[in-house]
Amino acid sequence: MTDRWIRVARYEQLPEREGRAVRVGEKEIALFNLGDRVLATDNTCPHQQGPLCDGIVTGNAVVCPLHGWKVSLEDGCVQRPAGTEEHRVRTYPTQVVDGVVAVQLPVASTSLT
Repeated sequence: MTDRWIRVARYEQLPEREGRAVRVGEKEIALFNLGDRVLATDNTCPHQQGPLCDGIVTGNAVVCPLHGWKVSLEDGCVQRPAGTEEHRVRTYPTQVVDGVVAVQLPVASTSLT
């Protein structure tokens, strides 16, 4: 399966140290502006599917607003609570070109049908 770059937001629409949700086809992605880069993950916490975009960004991680699970924005691994390291959120490569944020997604994820 091939991947493709999908333009999803203007960089200026992403406040620093906050998350924003974007929808691509049937997939909801959370974007996080860390100041020096934008990171992207699936928008659901692996615990009880809380919206990660509404969480508190701390360092290179986000804390889920529902039950406080801390998820790395770099690799998607759950950092807290202890014993949950096997849980993971999918992450996606990003790039900012001419002020537009693009996310690299599998072609099947980008279907608009």
